[in-house]
Amino acid sequence: MRVSEIRLPLDHPPEALRAAVATRLALAPSEILDLSVFRRSHDARRGRPPTLIYTLDVRLADEAALWQGRSDDPHLRPTPDMRYRFVGHAPARLRSRPVIVGFGPAGIFAALILAQSGFCPLVLERGKAVRERTQDTWRLWRNNVLDAESNVQFGEGGAGTFSDGKLYSQIKDPRHYARKVLGEFVKAGAPPEILYLGKPHIGTFRLVGMVERMRHEIERLGGEVRFQQRVSGLHIEGGCVRGVRLASGEEIAAEHVVLALGHSARDTFAMLARSGVFIEAKPFAIGLRIEHPQSLIDRARFGAYAGHPLLGAADYKLVHHCSNGRTVFSFCMCPGGTVVAATSEANCVVTNGMSQYSRNERNANAGLVVGITPADFPGGPLAGIALQRQLERQAFELGGGTYAAPGQLLGDFLADRASTALGAVVPSYRPGVLLGSLASALPPYAIAALREALPAFDRQIPGFALPDALLTGVETRTSSPVRITRGADCQSLNLKGLYPAGEGAGYAGGILSAAIDGIEVAEAVTRALLA
Repeated sequence: MRVSEIRLPLDHPPEALRAAVATRLALAPSEILDLSVFRRSHDARRGRPPTLIYTLDVRLADEAALWQGRSDDPHLRPTPDMRYRFVGHAPARLRSRPVIVGFGPAGIFAALILAQSGFCPLVLERGKAVRERTQDTWRLWRNNVLDAESNVQFGEGGAGTFSDGKLYSQIKDPRHYARKVLGEFVKAGAPPEILYLGKPHIGTFRLVGMVERMRHEIERLGGEVRFQQRVSGLHIEGGCVRGVRLASGEEIAAEHVVLALGHSARDTFAMLARSGVFIEAKPFAIGLRIEHPQSLIDRARFGAYAGHPLLGAADYKLVHHCSNGRTVFSFCMCPGGTVVAATSEANCVVTNGMSQYSRNERNANAGLVVGITPADFPGGPLAGIALQRQLERQAFELGGGTYAAPGQLLGDFLADRASTALGAVVPSYRPGVLLGSLASALPPYAIAALREALPAFDRQIPGFALPDALLTGVETRTSSPVRITRGADCQSLNLKGLYPAGEGAGYAGGILSAAIDGIEVAEAVTRALLA
């Protein structure tokens, strides 16, 4: 059975777990045959000592007797069967080989499930293998040299490779796909604690090796992964996909194509629109990235317990509803991390955040972003991309035209005066930060919303409005600005055989949700292949 809401002090001895469960169930500890931790999180709200909160799977000598009179206990229920079950397996002779476009989290898990089911998928990734891609990405950060096909956005592993590697989501998951994802990550080399930590993460360096090992497993099972293969067109007959065309001119026949593009495949979105694929604009968010000393966030969140090894580097999640009707919220918070250059287009500046598994860099950073809707960027399904590009080019100019990011101290931002010198916070962004004013970096409504939200956030986290905290611009790639709308069968509304998947298609937001979406789409493809 699964027992939840077992609370213990941070430094409890190991035997306290069994004793606490026995007390909760009114049993002798000897009646508990076995227990394992399913989930461990912490409660570190201000005004009380932090506590660990456990959910445990427990095996008892007489489980049936315990259920009597306890059916209404919300913290006691049967342990669910979380094993993954394939919806089908390929026949001996394959009628058609599925093609997957993109090899980020959605593409990886779509390919893995199809390979494990025997369908030998072909993966086409426009970028490079992850280690080559890492070298190209560092070339931008260190030398101001951008490879538009190999960067933070494009290449093996997707944009999540250069992030904090967060592996949690608030999506509903009745079939326990998240467990399948986390289990595959552990097989590929992720630390086993991601299976039970309340907010698991991996970090960039570990993700690199994991992604490679997952690719090798797909290939071992009969799949094929081809890099530097940009899809430039679709072969369509009678409202059905019949194949894809590569930028090299090669034509590949395919009746089942998974589009796992990622949120920055702007040229591919344009190609789909020209081809008549149904696409619609969707809400996303724009803003700035903020850096504080990590020690300030730790003290504000954990007080005297800051630095405790079980708590690690503190994170936060903030939301403020503004008087102008806008909502400002923190996005992709990276404890003990760095701000990174994340553009995929020449003469544009985009910021994002990244952490390693250790989360031991001196600064905390997060996006502070303002929600926007298609009403803010009228003009058709691709108008959000045009707005992103406009803001990114403007940031490039404000940063001096060298891929440096424009920056401003928080105190100066609130006072609407240009910054001329850094304070106590040293920027982590490379190639560098050029100080000035960010007042023109975003639309006026976004600047006004941010200026209202910052003091409100300071009331939630004392010290958040630190005058020396650093803002850098711009954060525009929060999520896809389009949705490649699909039906209940996971196929495009108007093009049979095309399966939009993951974040770029507008159906996920982060590594875990994108991976889960990849599984769901792979299952839909499996059903179609077996029909």
